[in-house]
Amino acid sequence: MDWRTIIGLIAGALLATTPSGVEAQQSKIPRIGVLSLDFPRNSTCVDEIRLGLDALGYVDGRTYVIEPRFAEDRSDLLPSLAADLVRMKVDLIVSASGPAALVAKEATSSIPIVLASSFYPVESGVIASLARPGGNVTGVTHFTPELMAKRVQLLKEVVPNATRFAVLRLPGRLQDLVLKDMQATARGLGVQLQVVEVRREEDLAAAFDAAVAGRAQAVLSTQGPLFWHNNGRIAELALRHHLPSLSGEPSAAEAGALLFYGPNVFEGCRRAVRYIDRILKGAKPAELPIEQPTKILLMVNLKTAKALGLTIPQSLLSRADEVIR
Repeated sequence: MDWRTIIGLIAGALLATTPSGVEAQQSKIPRIGVLSLDFPRNSTCVDEIRLGLDALGYVDGRTYVIEPRFAEDRSDLLPSLAADLVRMKVDLIVSASGPAALVAKEATSSIPIVLASSFYPVESGVIASLARPGGNVTGVTHFTPELMAKRVQLLKEVVPNATRFAVLRLPGRLQDLVLKDMQATARGLGVQLQVVEVRREEDLAAAFDAAVAGRAQAVLSTQGPLFWHNNGRIAELALRHHLPSLSGEPSAAEAGALLFYGPNVFEGCRRAVRYIDRILKGAKPAELPIEQPTKILLMVNLKTAKALGLTIPQSLLSRADEVIR
């Protein structure tokens, strides 16, 4: 047997035992990147995604792997984290916040992106429309111009004689969109908004001092992990300065805010699982319409109202989903 015959036999044996390209691709475990502005200790969205996938029959570590990336409330870190997920060639990216959606969209036009907790996706240019998102992005949106306007209206309903509201805001382009809609509604109600920028937890006390110095009669906040993680602190400062407060962060009313109005953001993480499943099975993001919140909650804290000497209108109480007494 000459050397050509031997080499031919060896090559034939290798081809017989090596999976074809299709088989190798089929055996590849999908990797799901999660891009979040939050902290690793607050992995609720990741947990919801994992639970949802498991409920659909996926097995963590065997039929899928989650690659979470947390920016720890530093939006400047999001681009490098997104680039890392793109380099890894994950099968899709879940954006767990509005800023994360913007960064993910800028990082890739080919990897599917699923919105789990986003706001203003049309206005910010992430998608073309809710019905026909186009491109590589689909998922769930929570925060709309109508929602932001309603928050201003509710606070005015509680303090009808107020003419000045302070708005605690985080830096960023999305925050500008939020403020634009708040200001348009406030003008129609005869209310002037005093915008106070907050970048870190240590800024909160000074922000309330500035609100009081500006003669604010109530306070609202925009969205973001900083406000989510400091619900109790913000409620305490508002009460200390005798300012009625409305928050859009979950658990705000339980923490002492006068009002909470908004969706359950973690519902978006649960609903995003259906998009992940369909995309992993071959669906195109451009063909999957964006879902909006199925439920907007209104919560009223009567303990806080009593401490502030406020009487909540019965018309508002009758619309509340929960009243804390």
